Amino acid sequence: MIEERSLLSRIGNGFNILLLIWITLLCILPVWYTLVVSLSDKAAVAAGQVFFWPQGFTFGSYLTIINDEQFFRSFFISVQRVLYAAVITFFVVLLMAYPLSKTSNDFKPRNVIMWLLIFCMLFSGGLIPWYMTMKNLGMINSIWGLVLGGGLPVFNVILVMNYFRNLPKEMEESALMDGAGPWRILFGIFLPLSTPVLATILVFTIVGHWNEFFQALVLMTKNENYPLQSYIRQVALVIDPSKMDAESAKRLTTLSNQTLNAAKIFISMLPLLVIYPFFQKYFVKGITLGSVKG
Repeated sequence: MIEERSLLSRIGNGFNILLLIWITLLCILPVWYTLVVSLSDKAAVAAGQVFFWPQGFTFGSYLTIINDEQFFRSFFISVQRVLYAAVITFFVVLLMAYPLSKTSNDFKPRNVIMWLLIFCMLFSGGLIPWYMTMKNLGMINSIWGLVLGGGLPVFNVILVMNYFRNLPKEMEESALMDGAGPWRILFGIFLPLSTPVLATILVFTIVGHWNEFFQALVLMTKNENYPLQSYIRQVALVIDPSKMDAESAKRLTTLSNQTLNAAKIFISMLPLLVIYPFFQKYFVKGITLGSVKG
């Protein structure tokens, strides 16, 4: 009987390992294929000959991007947007989640505010009212329109609020007895203990703002104001052969929009691929503990 259970356990473990390998490959292959296309020759990509290895290996796409000023301008706009959004969202979510983590006896308008937040999370006013509001606030062609347009993610507020509610109440009661006020309790006790959930909402904020492209298409009337994803989505690389030297013109004959776009997409993925491993150890804990209570 014990041997049968051991055999079944080994079979189950083997199945789980194969399943995890399969899921990992499904996640890695699109990234690998994008890299392979960006390093391949125009003719091989157009003929559908590119699969797992580059065909007609060339760095032409990346050399062309280096000379594309708008690509790097959009890249730094995205970096600027992410930094502003991370700081603003961090403090706004923190300051809203702390009072909402209290009971309705301690914070009277708690239930009303929560219902308003849930309603706004499920229903929006629509694109046109949103655009008119942003226009009246002077957010057209401004990076602040991209940052403040989604400055209060309700889901993140709920995560942090629930995490705060899971912290031992005795710590806050002891701090109150020692004369600590709400600001001291928030930044001196709750903040240091909330690293997992705060790292989680930072990941959500960074990924969300880095990958978002639609808001810029609505709010920006000039291509030079586009963040990176909007630039990749909307603008094709326009090259004037008359301004090229002989080597650049020769390199252009081996490239296509598909190889160039693959190179742009791969470069745009790199910052997230670099950042994610540093937050991964907090991610599961932050999600789990932040979703226990309602």
